[in-house]
Amino acid sequence: MVEVRYHCPHCGAITSVDRDPTLHDESVTREPLAGWSYAQPSDVAAGEAPEAEGIEFVCLGNADVEAGPSEARADPGREGGANDPVPGKDGCGRTFYLNFVKYEDGRPVDHREPNVDPPRFDFRK
Repeated sequence: MVEVRYHCPHCGAITSVDRDPTLHDESVTREPLAGWSYAQPSDVAAGEAPEAEGIEFVCLGNADVEAGPSEARADPGREGGANDPVPGKDGCGRTFYLNFVKYEDGRPVDHREPNVDPPRFDFRK
């Protein structure tokens, strides 16, 4: 098991989970992906959710997490968010999802929703 850190896409608070190092991360999202099954962090840490395709987190933050050399120190004025981790920040209590790479027939499944009805433009007069 290895400790892996993720930041909440809502507020930027850092949280961590102990998990199998062979799992391959796909993305962290605010909403669950259609067709993915999610486990709780405690189940993953105990090795009790081998079929899970992701982890459902509740953002609690981790005040013990210190900023690394490439991360800025927690700044009370910073909001955090999808691309702005804030080490040491208290969590916001919202749910977010870690999605592992999912395979069907030996090929990775694209996690993006298909653009079924793209906008159409007709510039002819």
